[in-house]
Amino acid sequence: METAIGVFSSRDHAEEAVRELRQRGVPEQSIVYLTRSESEAKTVAKEMGAYFDGFVGGAAGMSAGAVAAKLLLPGIGPVFEVVFGAAALLGLAGVGAAALLGLAGAGAGATVGAAATRDAEAPQPTPDEKCSEDAAFFREVLKEGRSLIVVRTESREIATSACSILDRLGLGMQGKTPTKMQTDTRQIGDVTVLDISGRITLGEGNVMLREIVRDLADKGNKRIVLNLGEVSYIDSSGVGELVKTHTTIRNKGGELKLTNLNKRVSDLLQMTRLSAVFDIQKDEASAIKSFGARATSQAVA
Repeated sequence: METAIGVFSSRDHAEEAVRELRQRGVPEQSIVYLTRSESEAKTVAKEMGAYFDGFVGGAAGMSAGAVAAKLLLPGIGPVFEVVFGAAALLGLAGVGAAALLGLAGAGAGATVGAAATRDAEAPQPTPDEKCSEDAAFFREVLKEGRSLIVVRTESREIATSACSILDRLGLGMQGKTPTKMQTDTRQIGDVTVLDISGRITLGEGNVMLREIVRDLADKGNKRIVLNLGEVSYIDSSGVGELVKTHTTIRNKGGELKLTNLNKRVSDLLQMTRLSAVFDIQKDEASAIKSFGARATSQAVA
């Protein structure tokens, strides 16, 4: 499963991203649009609904439409998801949001304007519940008042199209570099340092990073440092892969640190609020020390 993440501070840009995603053939069921603003959710549902009705042209005699749903997120409050086309017609509003936000088993949310008692009855997650992505990341982004568009698909072609759109219209790093991702692994005591250079992008760095981290975790490496000092570019799929990396190590009972972030990567993590999810250390020595006395003593030895 490929995941591309776009973070938006502008509703207009978010709407344009949805339009372009649909025009490029991204299925509506692969698109999750999340916001904390009820007015934004209603506006997007209304405008996108009208747009999609015109887009399909009534070819099947059925309106595509769009609908907004509300879920209650512990520690944040109401969160709204907008779904489009078939998902709207089938009443699946809230399902994608529930999965991404860790509301396992919550099912569909209530449509905007429904009785408040329906929202209050929505199941809440337990501390032990895990979702396929790192729910903490999405919660932090929403807490900051930004909206999210997440595209999840098994198709590499669809993911590539989605990345190009989300990178251009969302908050991200612009200006690709020609340097492909390269990695090197070092062991310092019981800490594994993964040096990464080049770009973390769809079809290149994201797959490589996924396989390396998964292999390290399977071999019992539970203290991992990602040295991103030479990373020059991260696209929306790369952001999604960093989230997965954090989740993979955490679910194995391990710890992950990031270090040596250059300004471009640091700015990206700040804008997307990944900085609030990851443990970011200024340099390698600080990262190793942060694991505790055992790691530090082994590194010195």
